[in-house]
Amino acid sequence: MKEERRRFKLKDIPSLIKDTYNAWMANDPWRLSAVIAYYAVLSLPALLVIIINVVGSIWGVEIVQGQLTEEFSVALGSEAASSIESIISETQNKNKNLISTLIGIGTLLFGATGVFYQLKISLNQIWKVEPDPDAKIWKLITDRARSFAFILVIGFLLLISFILTAAISVLNGYIKQMFPDLVIYIAYILDMTISIGVISVLFALMFKYLPDAYIRWKTVWKGAILTSVLFVIGKTLLGLYFAEAEPGSTYGAAGTIVLILLWVSYSCLILFFGAQFTYIYAQRYGQGIKPSSIAKKANSRS
Repeated sequence: MKEERRRFKLKDIPSLIKDTYNAWMANDPWRLSAVIAYYAVLSLPALLVIIINVVGSIWGVEIVQGQLTEEFSVALGSEAASSIESIISETQNKNKNLISTLIGIGTLLFGATGVFYQLKISLNQIWKVEPDPDAKIWKLITDRARSFAFILVIGFLLLISFILTAAISVLNGYIKQMFPDLVIYIAYILDMTISIGVISVLFALMFKYLPDAYIRWKTVWKGAILTSVLFVIGKTLLGLYFAEAEPGSTYGAAGTIVLILLWVSYSCLILFFGAQFTYIYAQRYGQGIKPSSIAKKANSRS
């Protein structure tokens, strides 16, 4: 039966969150997150190499690699960041012949798109749509092309983030002269605002274009902003947890892989909660979520 749609009111928040949580748990987010984490580990070297070279062609490869290493250091710890930096350096080894280079490029493209392909499958499940079996070949092409487009989107957003961060650094010098006691707080607020803004754009594009579904922008932005706020909070808490508990130290040489698996898995739990919230909100207050031209409504699992 089609749910009655109504106008959103603040008093609806508890029931909205409750319904979101129940539906989120029913979709087994732990399994979905574990799958994405596995593919993220396989895709990480290729993904980073493509992003570093795309953004580096404008900003500078060394600068971009340094910025990413710093971000990994904050999220996963300095030891894990060093290991990831070594992986990137090995992948970018240029002492290869033409054939191995072409094979390497193909492997990079296929590997880097894997994590987004799996994300699309998971979002389809949450939004109750599934591929049309009559569109297999065309769908495979569009899925991989769409996944690669998201890699370029991430690269573009990283470039914007780097530019804004550089602008804040310059602004901080001016603020420090005018308000020396407030510069730390102002810088923190600006950094948090930029993080939420950039990540909101990424999640909005992901919700809008990655699944095989149609959804209104008005609904997309509400889900994306909530997801980005939860994501930034979760990223901060995970950074503190990894710094204090050092869960990767137990696993020795495999510690970096374990940390990446944990970080991606926990982050995906937040992403899928936001996607589930978007679905519930669309059913209640929007016009629902409809399958695209190469998809159909999924059969109910009830």
